[in-house]
Amino acid sequence: MEGPTQASAQVQAAYSYCEAVTGQQARNFAYGIRLLPTDKRQAMSALYAFSRRVDDIGDGALAPEAKRERLESTRELLDRIRQHAVDEDDTDPVAVALADAAGRFPLPLGGLDELIDGVLMDVRGETYETWDDLKVYCRCVAGAIGRLSLGVFGTQTGARGTERAGEYADTLGLALQLTNILRDVREDAGNGRTYLPADDLAKFGCSTGFHSATPPPGSDFAGLVHFEVRRARALFVEGYRLLPMLDRRSGACVAAMAGIYRRLLDRIERDPEAVLRGRVSLPGREKAFVAVRGLSGLDARHVNRQSLRGRA
Repeated sequence: MEGPTQASAQVQAAYSYCEAVTGQQARNFAYGIRLLPTDKRQAMSALYAFSRRVDDIGDGALAPEAKRERLESTRELLDRIRQHAVDEDDTDPVAVALADAAGRFPLPLGGLDELIDGVLMDVRGETYETWDDLKVYCRCVAGAIGRLSLGVFGTQTGARGTERAGEYADTLGLALQLTNILRDVREDAGNGRTYLPADDLAKFGCSTGFHSATPPPGSDFAGLVHFEVRRARALFVEGYRLLPMLDRRSGACVAAMAGIYRRLLDRIERDPEAVLRGRVSLPGREKAFVAVRGLSGLDARHVNRQSLRGRA
């Protein structure tokens, strides 16, 4: 069986640019994808660089109408990629890399349309009354990326339950996004954004929002955080069913990224108010440990054993 064809110098340069963007802007993501073989790592970097561009438009200082125009221009670029209309010597390295990745892997590029739709929700300043409402947003901005990533990873021949692999990838994306939302509540509030469901905020006396290093007066902020942590953990448990369906290195990548976020949840659970004082993060040595654990396959074997017990 022949290996992947060698990319041209222009395409390699485009991938190098995307990998540089990933390494600078997404430390947690970069820890995971470094465990992948070169072609998959490059494709994941191209996906990240395009997604980063979309996110940066939504988070930037442009007026809402200008953001909408930029996002629609990005959607037009995505259409060009779909139509194989991006040449290797195009001046946009992200477009060149993503076009090459889409030719090498079965990427469901509609997921990037969903990402743009999700960022447009941010531009409109949408808020979410219920968890079901928030799930729609999370599926756009994170679940879709999970499904795109699965297009790069693929599933192992003979693995059980692969017809649900896309569902599990989507659920892992939701888990990662809810963890991000918890970690960034103070930063998002400073930018005029509230993501946690309004009915959850009301239940725990937090409807006034998070605008200082202390919880709203009279609120049960710790109760709110613990409630959302339990929800995120349940999503991780469901999404981890994907791991036994992946090859060793793809499974290691997913286990590393998910493991970093699960450890963030541990820290947030131990000290809920830490998210109001600053960004909660893990030191590099702990991320490295999680990556090694993922490469060992411990998480995948644990999930597989649980699955076999469940069928017994």
